[in-house]
Order: sequence, then structure tokens, then C-alpha cells
Amino acid sequence: MNNSTSMKQVQSTTQNDEVLDVRIVNADMPALRDSDVLVRIEAAPINPSDLGLLFGPADMDSAQYSSDSGSPSIKAPIPPHLMSGIEGRVDQSLPVGNEGAGIVVSAGESEEAQALIGKVVGFSGGGTYSEYKSVRANQCIEMPEGTSPAQSASCFVNPMTVLGFVGTMRREGHSAMVHTAAASNLGQMLQKVAIEESFDLVNIVRSKEQEDILRNIGATFVCNSSSESFLPELTEALVTTGATLGFDATGGGRLASDILACMERAAVSQDAAFSRYGSTVHKQVYIYGGLDRNVTTLNRSFGMAWGIGGWLLTPYIQVAGAEELQKMRDRVSGSITTTFASSYTKEVSLTDALSKAAVDEYRKQATGLKFLINPSL
Repeated sequence: MNNSTSMKQVQSTTQNDEVLDVRIVNADMPALRDSDVLVRIEAAPINPSDLGLLFGPADMDSAQYSSDSGSPSIKAPIPPHLMSGIEGRVDQSLPVGNEGAGIVVSAGESEEAQALIGKVVGFSGGGTYSEYKSVRANQCIEMPEGTSPAQSASCFVNPMTVLGFVGTMRREGHSAMVHTAAASNLGQMLQKVAIEESFDLVNIVRSKEQEDILRNIGATFVCNSSSESFLPELTEALVTTGATLGFDATGGGRLASDILACMERAAVSQDAAFSRYGSTVHKQVYIYGGLDRNVTTLNRSFGMAWGIGGWLLTPYIQVAGAEELQKMRDRVSGSITTTFASSYTKEVSLTDALSKAAVDEYRKQATGLKFLINPSL
């Protein structure tokens, strides 16, 4: 049982004077309801999705770093024309961190909560860059005995997104898919699931090194977007697999458009007759990330049967329902050190996570570069 009345927590505030303020504060310890558990957080990953809340639209190249009384803080200017897009969070101090893992040190009165005392659990829900967090017992993913918090930290965002992609593919009647930024932790998980479930996956990467990562775990279709033969190779892979669904982590530029165009070429190559409207095969690309912040460019060279949209995990879970969600959680828990294993390049404390050296590194969002925060350090 923790008897402290406060805990350290990273909070991000967008100020009305067009300044972002990120700092470690002393926050109140959470109160527990009967169905809650108190988790001592020992691992929380820095995902691309965390950076939006952590730094928002601030100009981090102009950020100022300071440490008053040993507690770090960051202040960065926000371009005035971007303030209108974040009106809802102005002057609110928001706790940061989408997911994490740790040890249950206290629990409410319910039998379900009490059963988790001493267990390693993973969870999501925000505010994980903190020393402690209260979580509903039924929202925890209990980990197999012997699994560490570090192994459990990325138990939600990436694994559940992967299973959501597969669920979307099944629900929409596709039989194969395309994925970009495919050598990431998420991409490697998706490739492993594709092998386990015997569906074809076309991976798009940006370098030979990333291609090798995927081929070493069994990938058959890997297309390098930096190659001069990228588009013909992508089209050939789409002819072979029949993939008509894509998930794009980059968002900006013309990659989503190129995928649709290659899907169209693959579909037309199977048609016996010419149509000025293109193939009747529906082609769909979902943008789920923003690694490229440039404008999304569509070159309408993919007929008339197509769609492009956004994809988020939370709305998918709402559609999937409680039964499927529990199956997803159980699968993640059972394979957290195999199919859904994550790797990290550096483990840092809360204090070190707000250092200039660390921020400059992890905000690059580079494939293969992933930080893990350990608030107990």
C-alpha cells in the first residue's frame, strides 16, 4: 500500500499566450473506488500518438529547456495560426501517456480488484507518465507470471491496432492488405499475425535495412519506396495478393495515392474489357498516422471505385463490442513476449524524458527508435 499523498507526473499545458509548457508536477494520488486498482507504473512507451498531446503544434526547434530545483520543464512557442486548432485544451494541464504497465500495489474492495494485488498489469487510458495510476480492474490486461512491466508496456496501442486492422479487413470483406512504415514495432507485429492467420501482407518500407528486418521474420512481400522500381514492384505484389485494403502510417505526401493507383493497375490487369471509369473493384486506404506532416496529395489515377479515410483504434473497439475486445486482450496477454513483443532503444526516467537530448531524439519518430519511460527510476 502506498501512503504518499502526491506523485510525480508529466503534464502538458497549452497557454493562452501561445506558449506550450511541459513539466513534471506533484499531482494528488488517485482515490480508489471499489472496482479500481492502484498501479505503480514501471514502464510507459513514448508512441507517435503521445507526441500530439505532449508537444501539440509547438515549434520544438525553438523550445527552451530549464530545471528549477531539479525539476525539468520545457517551454516552446506555438505558431499563432495553429492556436485555433487547439482551443479545447488552452490553459488545461493535461497528464500525458497513452499506455503503460506496472505492479498493482493496492486495490478497492471488489473481488476482481483484490485478485490483482501484486500482479503485473498493462493498461491504457492516459496519464501513464506518472509514478502511479488508478485503473478499473476490468480494464487491466493481466500478464502471465514472470512477464516484466517493460515487456508489458506496449500492450495496447500497437497490438490492439494490429488486431483492429485484421478485424477491419475481415469485416469489410478484404482478403489481404498493404501497410506502410512496416518495419516499425507495429509493422513487425502485423507481419507475425499475417503469418499466424495465413493472409497476405504487402509491406512498404524506406530502406534495405528495414526490408531485411521484415524478411528475417518471414515477410514475403516487401516493397522499398526509395527504389526506382517501387511502383512496378508494388503493383506486382498487389496482382499476386489481390490486396485492396491499405493502412498508411505516413499520412502526408502521395503514398496513399500511389497505393490506390497500384491497386487500380492490379485490378485492371485482371479485367477482360476496358472501361473509361476504371475497375469496379473497390479499393480502400485508411490513414492512421501522421509521420509525414505534409499535405496528403491525391493524383486521381485510380478509377472511380475507391475510398480514403481515417482509422482510429477507439472507434473500432466501440464497433467491435465487449466480447471481441476481451478476445483481443486475451490474445495480447498470451503473446506479449512473442507475437506482440516490443523493443526499445532507450529507457529513461521522467526527468530524463524531458531533457533536450531525449526530446530531440524521440520526436524524430524514426523506425526502430523507441523510448521507454520508467517513472520508478
